[in-house]
Amino acid sequence: MPIPQINLFGMTIHALDMPESISTILDWCRTPRERRCQYVVTPNVDHTVMYQTNAALRASYADASLILADGAPVIWASRLLGRALPERVAGSDLAPALFKRANADAEQNQPPLRVYLLGAAPGVAERAAENVIARWPHVEIVGTLSPPLGFEKDPAENDKIFATVAAAQPDLLILGLGAPKQELWIHAHAAELQAKVALCVGATIDFLAGEKSRAPRWMRRVGLEWLHRLSSEPGRLAKRYARDAWVFPQLIWQDWRRRAPAPQ
Repeated sequence: MPIPQINLFGMTIHALDMPESISTILDWCRTPRERRCQYVVTPNVDHTVMYQTNAALRASYADASLILADGAPVIWASRLLGRALPERVAGSDLAPALFKRANADAEQNQPPLRVYLLGAAPGVAERAAENVIARWPHVEIVGTLSPPLGFEKDPAENDKIFATVAAAQPDLLILGLGAPKQELWIHAHAAELQAKVALCVGATIDFLAGEKSRAPRWMRRVGLEWLHRLSSEPGRLAKRYARDAWVFPQLIWQDWRRRAPAPQ
């Protein structure tokens, strides 16, 4: 059946909650690979702001199989604008939730989920793999790789990635390359990657490894995870968050103006 969707800030966003997203992705993981790797993107406020001026990012989103709203402000804006999304589906929550469901399914004789971790600093993906296996023993980590800086511009390095992923034959590729690099890279190479599904989920590999800490659950529930991240990495994030705080309300206002009924 068609996946329900809305249009917000020029983006198509799929209106799925977390359980529906997990079921959809696992169904893709359990069917034969299509001619290209299907990929999932998870826009937050920063991605939404970049989307307005980055043509390559818009092209990547146009070819994505699933677009799930990550940022809590994006959910709030959808409700304010009368096109409510069911809930936030954060990439850093989605991957562990997929592992949990796949692990439970494997205990009921479903084939184990085969996962490849691509991204993060050297050694981090290996620690993430150890933690995943310890927590969800029926999830198979079939490969890890931390590509060198600038790999995306090096055909030889890309060929190495395609070869190692093809040898591992994963169902699910976890991409932790940062935005918008991961979205642009998967868009350029989806046909060459021998994986069924890829998740563009930023710092998720770092979180799985314990390299970075998630915000407390209460902060995530009330939409303050951005504040935790800002306090953890102020030098890297302060300028970005200041820009987003200025631009995003303008996007809400523009979207509301476009959709407001014309005066009689």
